[in-house]
Amino acid sequence: MSIKKIFTIACLATSALYIQAADPCCKSLNIVSYNVRNGIGIDNVNNLSRTISTLRSTSPEIVCLQELDSVTGRMNQRYVLGELADSLNMHPSFAPAIDFMDGKYGIGILSKTKPISTKIVPLPGREEARTLLIAEFPEYVIACTHLSLTPDDQLLSIPIIEKEAEQWSKPFILAGDLNTEIPSATIDALNKSFVIISQTETPTHPSDKPQDLIDYILIDKAHAKEIKVTEAKAITGTIASDHIPQFITIELKCNKKCCK
Repeated sequence: MSIKKIFTIACLATSALYIQAADPCCKSLNIVSYNVRNGIGIDNVNNLSRTISTLRSTSPEIVCLQELDSVTGRMNQRYVLGELADSLNMHPSFAPAIDFMDGKYGIGILSKTKPISTKIVPLPGREEARTLLIAEFPEYVIACTHLSLTPDDQLLSIPIIEKEAEQWSKPFILAGDLNTEIPSATIDALNKSFVIISQTETPTHPSDKPQDLIDYILIDKAHAKEIKVTEAKAITGTIASDHIPQFITIELKCNKKCCK
């Protein structure tokens, strides 16, 4: 048995500890992480309606998105995150990573309710700058990122993310395109402070013939017992991007008397 297969089985076993039956007393939350590539599908057709349809099918409360243009020449000055937000009736939070073609390029979070606060934290990336977008909500914190292609920069990013997670007294959920597979030094480093709660069986890239698992949703270990993961799957069968979305449903232990 290969090292990669053994590591994947270990991750599945760990994740299974957090996947439990639904509890009607707890608040349910659908979370999606999706590298949308500006709505450009694996067929290289720019059709944002396919992205919207894919996301709508998940009934999300939170969507973490990567590869978004904001009023760039490449996208004819369109604000891609804003278009998605309007179509899905969600609130957009955008974090630019770089200047690009008279606009910005970066990541974003869509949420059913407006965040209490947001924070943008620069991350290293020698091929292009990277960023971490943090959005605070009453019962949890969501962090979206798109890590560097360079393993050394990925490793340099982990302590920065850990430092941000440590500041919160509620669940810190990290989601994004991490540009790394299982096993890797980056995943090993993340596993010291985080638990992968998205599925790890189905590769997420490329979407037509998935071979690489590089998209994940994780939670900080300090608060992992404060949630239940009731569903975790890849949204297969879509070519709206070159990536496949990761989807989870979690329950927040918001009522301690009810959710023990």
